[in-house]
Amino acid sequence: MKHIADVTILNNGIAMPRFGLGTYKAEGEEVARAVATALELGYRSIDTAAVYGNEEEVGRSIAASGIKRDDLFVTTKVWNSDQGYDETLRAFETSSKKLGLDVIDLYLIHWPGTDKYKATWCALERLYAEGRVRAIGVSNFQIHHLEELRKDSETVPAVNQVELHPRFIQKELHDYCASRQIQIEAWAPLMKGRLQDNELLQGIAGKHGKTVSQVILRWGLQNGIVIIPKSVTASRIKENSEIFDFELSAEELAAISGLDAGERIGSDPDKLLF
Repeated sequence: MKHIADVTILNNGIAMPRFGLGTYKAEGEEVARAVATALELGYRSIDTAAVYGNEEEVGRSIAASGIKRDDLFVTTKVWNSDQGYDETLRAFETSSKKLGLDVIDLYLIHWPGTDKYKATWCALERLYAEGRVRAIGVSNFQIHHLEELRKDSETVPAVNQVELHPRFIQKELHDYCASRQIQIEAWAPLMKGRLQDNELLQGIAGKHGKTVSQVILRWGLQNGIVIIPKSVTASRIKENSEIFDFELSAEELAAISGLDAGERIGSDPDKLLF
């Protein structure tokens, strides 16, 4: 990857930026400024969700940016309490209105839960067939969830957005998704700052004249992962984007992957049941 606007081609032929801005737990003017800053710096992918409570602010910043709609990639997600066929269709209309967008680039099921996700997926398929979304996918799905979905649907999710960082690389899930052309996308790619003091990462960062965060993000990109680091600080949003002028060696990539300890910082999808 050489440029912030570089893309991956999803399994339905849609181009998705490999790098974007996450907006989890960012609200009001804070998220509006963050999105505006990111777009000014060349970010072209913005990730939000109904439960984040910031779709209106994200939409306003997108509209105010003056960037052509076709040059942007916007993701949002249906929340757990809105799962089910009719409920999802209503939730989508709400998100669409808040964002001020007739078409959403990527619409995801936020969590699998127990069994409602199959009906929810049927609603996503309808939205896709109607042209209201350009791609549909899932978030926090394990292999067994994806296998269950496959039994009742011919549509393969375009994306699976999951917790993924050097302490939790999810290799089996990543390999499974790669074999089925499901793009893995990482939330919390920086493990919420918990890796800043890691000596291995500090050493690699020093060698390249980069920060630990930049090294981690570059590791993700070179492993074929779509990354959406979240920040509301202008300097950090800029820092996160300055990862296209260096490359990690195969040895460095392997060493970083060797930090894997199966360590989650978020919820376990098999325990977050509803």
